[in-house]
Amino acid sequence: MAADRVNLNADMGEGFGAYDMGDDDRLLAIVGSANVACGMHAGDPNVMHRVLSAARDRGVSVGAHAGFNDLSGFGRRAIEMTSWDLELLVTYQIGALQGVAAHVGMTVTHLKPHGALYNMAAERSDYALAIGRAAAKVDPALVYVAPDGSAMQAAAAELGLPMACEAFVDRTYEDDGSLTPRSQPGAVITDPELAAERAVAIVRRQAVPTRSGGELPRRVDTLCIHADSAGAVETGKAVRRALEDAGIALVTIPDVAN
Repeated sequence: MAADRVNLNADMGEGFGAYDMGDDDRLLAIVGSANVACGMHAGDPNVMHRVLSAARDRGVSVGAHAGFNDLSGFGRRAIEMTSWDLELLVTYQIGALQGVAAHVGMTVTHLKPHGALYNMAAERSDYALAIGRAAAKVDPALVYVAPDGSAMQAAAAELGLPMACEAFVDRTYEDDGSLTPRSQPGAVITDPELAAERAVAIVRRQAVPTRSGGELPRRVDTLCIHADSAGAVETGKAVRRALEDAGIALVTIPDVAN
């Protein structure tokens, strides 16, 4: 993509029942796209309805944030599944969000795996293809959101799905392109100004900085802010302001996919 526009996305709807996580309402005033939990790692019908209604009113595009059925582990624990079971699990979650989206007059535009599923599918073609097949069979217009160079990108190409390549402004990268494990000190960037500086550099250079001081060339169509991270709203504000000050247009995921 051209380095003069980018999408800003955040993972949302990650509360359930009486529990809230993240400040979805304030983040929806910042981002162009929301990845909404679909009831497996987090989320429930009421939460989905609330987030989708607010996204509609803000002109924010919405996607299915599909994860493992792991509520107590917040979808961050690796789970071994057959490709068939994973395909149906993702299909189920897309359908759940589509139903609520129809109820509020919206259309689901993209699919982004969550947590451990995202990390595993970035490396494993069987998981990446299972997720992609779910999208292709439910709605082949769904944009597959994943990192450049990943197994998910290859799966999108193989299945003929539109693709948006993602980078993270609030996480650090290792030299092999993987995210630094959250168990490591400094894996999560909490300084809003540092995140903002990184965001502009990533878009302009089409590369991600590594923890060792190098950088890896990467196609970057969309930048993610983790809504459950401390100071996510302040980070989002700083990132948006820096991108706008740099003359980089903020658009929705469908606007950057190809």
